[in-house]
Amino acid sequence: MLMKRLLGAAAGFALCLAVTAGARAEDVVVFAAASLTNALNEINESFTARTGNKVVPSYAASSALAKQVEQGGPGQVFASADLNWMDYLAGKKLISPDTRFNLLGNTLVLIAPAESKQGKVELTPKTDIVALAGEGRIATGNPDAVPVGLYFRQAMERAGQWGKVSARIAATDSVRAALAFVERGEVPLGVVYATDAAVSKKVKVVGVFPDTMHDPIVYPFALVAGKESTAARAYLDTLRTNEAKGVFAKYGFKVN
Repeated sequence: MLMKRLLGAAAGFALCLAVTAGARAEDVVVFAAASLTNALNEINESFTARTGNKVVPSYAASSALAKQVEQGGPGQVFASADLNWMDYLAGKKLISPDTRFNLLGNTLVLIAPAESKQGKVELTPKTDIVALAGEGRIATGNPDAVPVGLYFRQAMERAGQWGKVSARIAATDSVRAALAFVERGEVPLGVVYATDAAVSKKVKVVGVFPDTMHDPIVYPFALVAGKESTAARAYLDTLRTNEAKGVFAKYGFKVN
């Protein structure tokens, strides 16, 4: 009888350990477009407080993050600032297709240092962006890869101005890097998203690009294939809650 009790106690203890191990908090590694930094940081803090699962974010250009996923990086959640880089990973079967959804939108804006004498301008296909920059350059993401630069390039191509604008670009590795160039006054103008301009007191918006000048700015989200953990799925679900959507809206995103 004593032996049975000891064995029963041991089994119960083992089961307790198994449950405890299974309930242990998991890290969720998130690869997200740089423009999502402020909003996701706030959402991540709330998610961790509620679930105990720590969020480990990596913010950069969607292009750079997609390449990291392709090279086997640790990202479990991928949030892109355009459809192209999500499609790129989907084409390589590197995202879980049933988890993919479009959540946010944004606006492309022209910014200048806060102390600049540049006034507001109505941006149209006929607006001479190069003339507005004077002798300086226009900071934006690398127009060959970084989404914000791709959107700007598309706008200038549709306006028939890319030929002269391309030579005046100060290409950066992310939209936040372009914002920093303008904040430091290293360039007279920059092209970023409205949400990036909104979080900085060192720049001002001097123009808004009409949506007709470029494709819609869309932020798709998905889990990386083979890394669909319970915590990662819970995190992705959290982003679609009314609470999270309220945070995104607060930072100026268009919420679907």
